Amino acid sequence: MLEMKINEFTEELSCSKATPGGGGASALAGALSASLGSMVGNLTVNKKKYAHVKEQIESCLEKSESLRKVLLEDIQKDALAFEPLSKAYGIPKEDKNREEILEQCLKQAALAPFEMIKHIGQVIDVLEIYAEIGSKLAISDAATAASIAYGALKGAAINVYVNTHLMKEKDYASQLEEQVQSYLDLYCQKALRIYDSVLERI
Repeated sequence: MLEMKINEFTEELSCSKATPGGGGASALAGALSASLGSMVGNLTVNKKKYAHVKEQIESCLEKSESLRKVLLEDIQKDALAFEPLSKAYGIPKEDKNREEILEQCLKQAALAPFEMIKHIGQVIDVLEIYAEIGSKLAISDAATAASIAYGALKGAAINVYVNTHLMKEKDYASQLEEQVQSYLDLYCQKALRIYDSVLERI
């Protein structure tokens, strides 16, 4: 999927195949958010006016570029995690191993978007810095990135929940959902604050 052109990926996304789906789209959104952050960094790093924050910006650039690549990899990881689950639904109901196999596949399918959430949260942490010290000519891009990251978080979260809600091991499912919610509580609010902060300054 990483080798696809934009048009090819969106065509693949729009067809009736199960993957790429919402998880992959969320990962792509997260990567786009990281890319916009890097744009802010690159428009700031070598400007004399911002020489006093050059080291911070360079550090942010390293992080946002790394996260961009990780989130692009998450597109493929999400698809690979869902594939066994898709096959497991085809196991005959009379098969005594069906429920156990399904449970393991549901866990695997839920963990891929959960990891995605962590990565998107890290993007938002970097965006907060870009919005604070980045070039004023580019901070609207940091706000745009924060908005995209907000949607990516919500998208990744629902792709965890769609699997946890079907799990038989309710304690495991509940613990994972609580972890997801803690990330959402922290990073959705942070993304909104970044947007509002930039809006007040433009």
